[in-house]
Amino acid sequence: MLSTLKERSGNKDMAILSKEEAQALLKKVLSYSKAEECEVNLNGSEGGNIRYALNAVSTAGDISTLSLSVTSVYGKKAGVATINEFDDAALERVVRRAEEVAQLAPENPEYMSVLGPREFKESATYNATTAAITPDTRADMVAKSLDVTKQAKLTAAGFLENSTGFSAMMNSKGLFAYNKGTDITFSVTTRTEDGTGSGYAANGFTDSGKMDTFTATKRAATKATGSVGAKAIEPGKYTVILEPVAAAYMMENMFRFDARSAEEGRSFLSKKGGGTKLGEQLVDPKVNIYSDPFHPELPSSTWSGDGLPREKTMWIDKGVVKNLSYSRYWADKKGVQPLPGPANIIMDGGDATLEDLIKSTEKGILVTKLWYIRMVDPQSLLLTGLTRDATFYIENGKVKFPIKNFRFNESPIIMLNNLEALGKTERTISVESYRSYMIPPMKIRDFTFTSLSDAV
Repeated sequence: MLSTLKERSGNKDMAILSKEEAQALLKKVLSYSKAEECEVNLNGSEGGNIRYALNAVSTAGDISTLSLSVTSVYGKKAGVATINEFDDAALERVVRRAEEVAQLAPENPEYMSVLGPREFKESATYNATTAAITPDTRADMVAKSLDVTKQAKLTAAGFLENSTGFSAMMNSKGLFAYNKGTDITFSVTTRTEDGTGSGYAANGFTDSGKMDTFTATKRAATKATGSVGAKAIEPGKYTVILEPVAAAYMMENMFRFDARSAEEGRSFLSKKGGGTKLGEQLVDPKVNIYSDPFHPELPSSTWSGDGLPREKTMWIDKGVVKNLSYSRYWADKKGVQPLPGPANIIMDGGDATLEDLIKSTEKGILVTKLWYIRMVDPQSLLLTGLTRDATFYIENGKVKFPIKNFRFNESPIIMLNNLEALGKTERTISVESYRSYMIPPMKIRDFTFTSLSDAV
């Protein structure tokens, strides 16, 4: 294995080991173990990025990492050590270090013994086109974005990043899992020269062939020029149309579906007086939310970090809470089967376009993006935050004029009970976590805006 890594040390993809290479390395590490149980995790990634501001590139680079983590266990005492060297001496040294730490560690009353062998389906997370991206590819994508803003006399700030990565795990009971995947994300903010108009767009894909930085920047540019001269209107309850970026950021706090926090009374899924809302109508019947590792537009790994297989799982079906995720410890304590939390989130939409939702609105507000969201109350999921980068007033089915931004106080649970219509689901990025989701635009009644904001 060491000779293989040395031979590849000059290659671009030296951090990406094949399934066979990862398996061989993990077997070697486990051969050094003297602990009662041992688990080894291996992770590598290779990718690059370009950041630009004021219509010029500010930073660019390639990143390549490969690291190994060893967990050694004696009884319920576990120790962890990590390393990024791969000669035999280093590999044995990291195992010994993990064992030393384990001997000194206090017992973990919630420790669960490692699992034995499992069968995992092959994922669809890897795309060769994305893996083949070069610095020139990224430069061309950014150049197309800058062409738009320069021609429109706007100023752009953006970030483009691609990555190819793998993860592998093996333990002393014979479990082995491997996954390789690719990803590309792009976001851009455009501003008018006087700073009074702003627009935003973001995209993420597994397949870089779907990334169109020119069209995304055109969309942001249209928002920027259209948001100049924003008028102030009174805060209050309004019908809103949330574009997918805004909807994803608003909703991502509800996507854990964790049984333990619900049963311990710490969650929006907790029932007053005890118990959970499993099986209850939580939101509007139009809401279906699920995870699916084989979704063609948003694939994910087919195994969880503790070695459980992932399958398609309905979390909310026609507004009803259908499943909660159970860690192995909590499932054992409660006498149920463990269920991994979601690795991706897909929300079903309708057939309407964003334009259709606007046309159906007599009076309302179009929200491009939300930001600076903070939790107010975890048990009701009450959030506060601000609109940003182009907010518009809708009247008689048309966008009439830009408006100043608002602060809002709203819960995604209340929001999804006030759901009027859903548009077509699309892949989008949360503007803070940079996780991708499949989320539709949505039309919501009685969304609560509490005050005005002068930020653009």
